[in-house]
Amino acid sequence: MILEIVSPERSLFKGEINSITLPGVDGSFQILNNHAPIVSLLQKGNVKINATNFHFNKDVVPFFTKIDEQNYSLPILSGTIEMKENKVIVLVD
Repeated sequence: MILEIVSPERSLFKGEINSITLPGVDGSFQILNNHAPIVSLLQKGNVKINATNFHFNKDVVPFFTKIDEQNYSLPILSGTIEMKENKVIVLVD
């Protein structure tokens, strides 16, 4: 599936991923490939991304924490997520 993470200042990430775990307002939840359409609010926490290959622009690398070769984490204050047609769009603060 395709993931796009956007903040008010810039696009933080766009690429193919295996899964994403998000800090929803009703608790943490995970989205896998071909998940049903969903829209949800996010609260303060970490967005955890699992992918085979990561390609970041140099200016956004400081925002992400590398967990291991296939997992990265991004701390957020709040946000919104939409999953539709195997594309996840995350708007974050």
